[in-house]
Amino acid sequence: MTKKPIIGITMGDAAGVGPEIIVKSLQNENLYSQAYPIVIGDAKMLERAADILKVDTTIRKIGMDADFTEVSYGEIACVDLDILPIDLPFGEVSAQAGHAAFEYLRSAIELANNNKIDAICTAPLNKEALHKGGHLYPGHTEILAELTGTKDFSMMLSSPKLKVIHATTHVGLLDAIKMINPERVYNVINLAHQTLSKSGITSPKIGVCGINPHAGENGLFGYGEEEEKIIPAVERAQEEGINVEGPLPADTLFFRAQRGDFDIVVAMYHDQGHGPIKVLGLEAGVNITVGLPIIRTSVDHGTAFDIAGKGIVDERSLLEALRQAIELAPER
Repeated sequence: MTKKPIIGITMGDAAGVGPEIIVKSLQNENLYSQAYPIVIGDAKMLERAADILKVDTTIRKIGMDADFTEVSYGEIACVDLDILPIDLPFGEVSAQAGHAAFEYLRSAIELANNNKIDAICTAPLNKEALHKGGHLYPGHTEILAELTGTKDFSMMLSSPKLKVIHATTHVGLLDAIKMINPERVYNVINLAHQTLSKSGITSPKIGVCGINPHAGENGLFGYGEEEEKIIPAVERAQEEGINVEGPLPADTLFFRAQRGDFDIVVAMYHDQGHGPIKVLGLEAGVNITVGLPIIRTSVDHGTAFDIAGKGIVDERSLLEALRQAIELAPER
């Protein structure tokens, strides 16, 4: 019998909206019918958030070795690391909060490595606070990669109608084209195949974008990038039995994918993949790191220091991130 996945939710930077969006999201009864949500953070910060939101809920402190399947709607189970003071100021960069955010994630990774949780869903952290706390990483992804010993990973954006995985992300367009090569494209195709296969999709359909307009149109556009950089990767994946097609014109591929012709699109560079997801709605998009030994999803917004502690948070992005974590978590 397949069990519901256990989703570890890291609290992020507690000076931001993390505790509030977690408390608000965990008032959704349907969530508990699909998964066992476990918060990794500071119980006192969740209690403070519940007071701010005027939510009547019980915050139950548990340890790292607790039975995470003993969780029910009406309470919030929290692996309580008890790091932060109750009077932590809202909306301020804090070394304490930055260090705590790191420890929440480190503990979640430990739980994942010990097969205690099936996916990690992260509330936002503040990079400046993280650095002030003594942890010099660009963000969640790099921490996850280092602490799991992962070298080959990629960003996947997911919404209810469209999933996109990237060959390159945060580099300029000219640099991106230089960085694209058959090995990288093949690895990303393989990551997409493995991720969706583990989530229960049999032979996921993968569409690969071209780099140039009309995917080069047989050499009419560009300088043969499709033939040099993409086609060898697609052919290699096909020979291995992966259900992949491409390179295809990006302007029609995304339409076809959201219509249901493909389960995921491989984008060649940042804006090629991000644009279609953002058009579908910021609240619907979720950032997922694939290639790790565990699924990690994240909200598509920051710590929102300007509204932290005011009880006016919008929890929809976290709910979608949790939904995606449940959908992509390996079957138990």
